[in-house]
Amino acid sequence: VQLQASGGGSVQAGDSLRLSCTPSGRTFNRDSMGWFRQAPGKEREFVAAMDWSGTNTGYADSVKGRFTISRDNARNTVYLQMNSLTPEDTAVYYCAANLRASFSSSNFRQPALYNYWGQGTLVTVSS
Repeated sequence: VQLQASGGGSVQAGDSLRLSCTPSGRTFNRDSMGWFRQAPGKEREFVAAMDWSGTNTGYADSVKGRFTISRDNARNTVYLQMNSLTPEDTAVYYCAANLRASFSSSNFRQPALYNYWGQGTLVTVSS
């Protein structure tokens, strides 16, 4: 099972990017999915999550109102739309799948509760 994250790049502050995550090897239509990021010298942090139905979402305070997570189960793909990017958003972004706990704020923020991870895609935002 692999998760292929793509869509990263180098942009200017205020620009937008859309990340995609496409799993291979299994279908994730019944799984909660998440996005995390890790900046140089920092720990991996939660960014956004969505339950399997797409009905419920959660966001880190730092991205709320700027980032939107979505999914297309027909395409087995999860997206992260990132608007109004700032240099503080610079990081490697990882998608995660198969949250092995109930979809709650205390759970979907924990990297250890996801069974599958992608290889990461780099987002660099310059001022």
